[in-house]
Formats: sequence, structure tokens, C-alpha cells
Amino acid sequence: MDRTPITLSGSSQAALVDRDIAHIARVMRPSLHGDLGGPILPAGYWRKRLYQLLDAGSLSHAQLCTVDSLLLQLDQYEAEPQLAWDALAPATAALFPPPYPASASHPA
Repeated sequence: MDRTPITLSGSSQAALVDRDIAHIARVMRPSLHGDLGGPILPAGYWRKRLYQLLDAGSLSHAQLCTVDSLLLQLDQYEAEPQLAWDALAPATAALFPPPYPASASHPA
């Protein structure tokens, strides 16, 4: 079976690029901050995705500005030291104080 590449019109291609940029802008930062195990996807992954968009060519001025902004965010993320889990505030610091003084009697 021969496969023929699908060609998209300029407006369809621009819409796909817009969606890809919007997706990266929405999920990149949460992915970098990750969870206790570290980043879900590393900065290198996001940088590669953004460079692929640039290499595809024919991005509009607004698209180029957004990709550039995202690359700058990656640079800033990589330049700042990431806090180790041990350096974060202990969980007890986030707890609310009791609604009554410890010495006051209260109904159980």
C-alpha cells in the first residue's frame, strides 16, 4: 500500500502550529515542576519541541514571539537552582492553627 503524504493548506498548517504552541504553553511549566520525583518531562524535551516548530518554518510573527517567550522561560528555568525536597517548608507549616486556644475548654 502506497502512502501519500497529506498536504495542508497554509491556514490549516498555521492552525495546527497555533494549537501545538498553545499546548506547549499550557503544559510545559507544570511538567517541568513535576512532582516528588522531579520533572515529568525535562527541559530538553520542551526545547526540542520548540526547535522543531522553528525548523518547520513559515511561522507568523506572533507565533515566533510566543515560541521565543517559551524558550526564554526554559532558559530561566534551567538557570535557577531547583529547590530540593528537603529545602521546602515542612508540611506542618501549611496547617491551619486550631480554631480555639489550647488551654480553653471546648465541647467534644
